[in-house]
Amino acid sequence: MNFLARIVPALFLACALCASARAELTIQITKGVEGALPIAIVPFAGNAGLPEDIAAIVTADLKRSGRFNPLDSGRFPETPSALNQANLGSWRNLSVPHLTVGQVSAGGAGYKVQFQLGDVFSGAQLLGYSFDVRASDLRRVAHHIADLIYEKLTGEKGAFATRIAYVTVPPGGKSYTLVVADSDGYNPQTVLRSALPVMSPAWSPDGSKLAYVSFENRAAQIVVQDVYSGARRTISASPGINGAPTWSPDGQRLAFTLSKDGNPEIYSADISGGGLTRLTNSSSIDTEAAWSPDGSSIVFTSDRGGSPQLYRMSASGGGAERISFSGDYNSRAAFSPDGKSLAFVSRSGGRFHIALMDVRSRQTKMLTDGGMDESPSFAPNGGMVIYATQRGGRGVLAAVSIDGRVQQTLLSTQGEVREPAWSPYSR
Repeated sequence: MNFLARIVPALFLACALCASARAELTIQITKGVEGALPIAIVPFAGNAGLPEDIAAIVTADLKRSGRFNPLDSGRFPETPSALNQANLGSWRNLSVPHLTVGQVSAGGAGYKVQFQLGDVFSGAQLLGYSFDVRASDLRRVAHHIADLIYEKLTGEKGAFATRIAYVTVPPGGKSYTLVVADSDGYNPQTVLRSALPVMSPAWSPDGSKLAYVSFENRAAQIVVQDVYSGARRTISASPGINGAPTWSPDGQRLAFTLSKDGNPEIYSADISGGGLTRLTNSSSIDTEAAWSPDGSSIVFTSDRGGSPQLYRMSASGGGAERISFSGDYNSRAAFSPDGKSLAFVSRSGGRFHIALMDVRSRQTKMLTDGGMDESPSFAPNGGMVIYATQRGGRGVLAAVSIDGRVQQTLLSTQGEVREPAWSPYSR
């Protein structure tokens, strides 16, 4: 794939895209951590007949993290709904160190969901929570329970209750859909449907808006849309390229690529579209900006050295320093939430991989085996990177842990999926 097709997405990138908005993504765990932690999640009492199976969702979340090995329900010696009802000896005999139990009952907002996490060997309760939720929030609270368990047992914040955005195109490629779904691919909601390409979605720091590139008027424009109300605002519709929007950490500005003054350059503007500032000024192609989490700098892709590479400059513009040197092609950087790492696309041996760079040392490692991998985006806890790739000749999403030990593929039964963006934690 040539340089222009990769780094000027608003004009040349192979437009992206996936299943019908109601088609959920199915996650296949293709590689997990050896010695994943055993855990048992007992069916919640009172859950039968409800629209969501809370224990099943918690089990699926923990399993797909690759860090846990939930016990098959067929091996459960009993199904207690509270820790004080459990015969802990029978669970010890199964070498399961942790047990989750719970119950659902009629409550203030609709349902009251209670759960406990216990240490099977000591008998201690490690967690205990109660939630009043509506029926429509049962899946959300199940993801939240999984987050709480994950954080308690790993020491790292969970990201199951977050969302992903992606672009889809059904077979035939005659319509494009921007979709927001739960992080496990369920509950897909259409944000935008268009007969013309939609690409490069980027979440605002508070998770309430998406910036993206639209061709609805048969010309590229950068749009910001409220995910909840659907309200939209055009930020830039300059002649030529309008591409690759990225948010400042405070959510007040966007950086993006424009070609209105000649070749593609990086600009920034406030979210009303005013205060336009040119940040790069070269005879090369400069694009795909990524704002550092502390707001001090921007990493971008440029061919000013002869091939696409990553460069870093002050967020106010000016001189840029090349920071990528592995492989013959590096592009599409994304900062980890803590700013310590960059995920990016790197070509080696004719294959496009997702790579990870330590920002301070510049040491780089490949996370994926490569092929046609692109569009990396970090989970908000920094533990996983979601990206687009090809499987069986069609576009799918995949995810990999930052140590490369856990790998997943997110499949759709209809069409193709591309351009993933993992949401931040909601504020």
